[in-house]
Amino acid sequence: MAGKWRKPSRSTATGGNCVEVRLSGPVEVRDSKAPALGSLAVDRGEFAALLRSVG
Repeated sequence: MAGKWRKPSRSTATGGNCVEVRLSGPVEVRDSKAPALGSLAVDRGEFAALLRSVG
């Protein structure tokens, strides 16, 4: 998939180790420390529900 991987702005406080997301098509999530392991793709609605539940 095309698109830019994004890190949260607060990732610098953790040494840059965090979860990254890519928002083109389905939302993809990956570990910034191990991007070669791949990513998890989720439906945009499911991702929005996740954000609401942790926010």
